[in-house]
Amino acid sequence: MISPIDQALQFQQTALQLREARQELIASNIANADTPNYQARDIDFASAMQGALGNQPGSLPLAATAPQHLSGSSGASVLGAPVQYRSVIQPSADGNTVNMDAERAQFAENTIRYEASLKFVGQQVKDILTTLQGF
Repeated sequence: MISPIDQALQFQQTALQLREARQELIASNIANADTPNYQARDIDFASAMQGALGNQPGSLPLAATAPQHLSGSSGASVLGAPVQYRSVIQPSADGNTVNMDAERAQFAENTIRYEASLKFVGQQVKDILTTLQGF
């Protein structure tokens, strides 16, 4: 059973976990900007958030009618959201799909949103403490 305090903070906790994972993916893209054939990766934050909170309709499982069938798992995921490859903005000769300008912008935006989530959590905790002190 989830306590009311855990329930109140669950949304922001999930948002912070997804922001952290996305920050790591973007940092990995930046670190591999000169790696030949590296494919830039990211997650769709909105769909990942919906999936993590259980607001997404369930997907149909694959029917495995033989023991040789694969499970259908595509690989890496973040809280159930698949890690996707970024679309190529400007192809490079070595096959690398990292666009440093786009990565820096995504990194900065994600950082600002992470910090905003931290402020929301801080305010929620203050509100909870104020409520508890009233009893």
